[in-house]
Amino acid sequence: MMRLRPRTVTDLSELWRWVYDLPDAEWKRWDAPYLHEARAIPPLTLARYLTQAMSDLSSPHQQIIEIDGAMSGIVTRRWDPPEVGGWLELGIVIFDPVHWGGGYGTTALREWTRRSLQETPAHLLTLTTWSGNQRMVRAAERVGYRECGRVPEARLWEGQRYDSVQLALLRREWMERDNSAAPG
Repeated sequence: MMRLRPRTVTDLSELWRWVYDLPDAEWKRWDAPYLHEARAIPPLTLARYLTQAMSDLSSPHQQIIEIDGAMSGIVTRRWDPPEVGGWLELGIVIFDPVHWGGGYGTTALREWTRRSLQETPAHLLTLTTWSGNQRMVRAAERVGYRECGRVPEARLWEGQRYDSVQLALLRREWMERDNSAAPG
């Protein structure tokens, strides 16, 4: 069973482990690997990460993906400036490959989309990936996102060029398909 839930203090060391302590984690090969590779800064220590994470622990813009009772990933959202424009960029990562290919990513993205439209005045939701991550593109399309932009060969990874791909969903498109996003 998959559910989204707020981050807790007990999640933080596990999040740090997946993001910083496992430099060769498989998820990093799919979540913008060209950016992970380009980051030359040293990873955050656990102590420094905990200090930073505690300052925004209760943020509604980050939730844990829990699968079968275990913290398995994270969903995020941020306002694309200016905030008054009503545009949220979403993100999703499932860390452990054992949970890939089972529909959890699609389920998490569908729920995060629903919550983002319920909890915010967003007019537009987007997510950006790369043409090498076809699982993400397919999951977004199953939820109702459609490709709205493609920058050809914008990403270089392991000697091969890939497109940057942006997918979008308007509030009215979601409402036409699913009225559960209507305000309370």
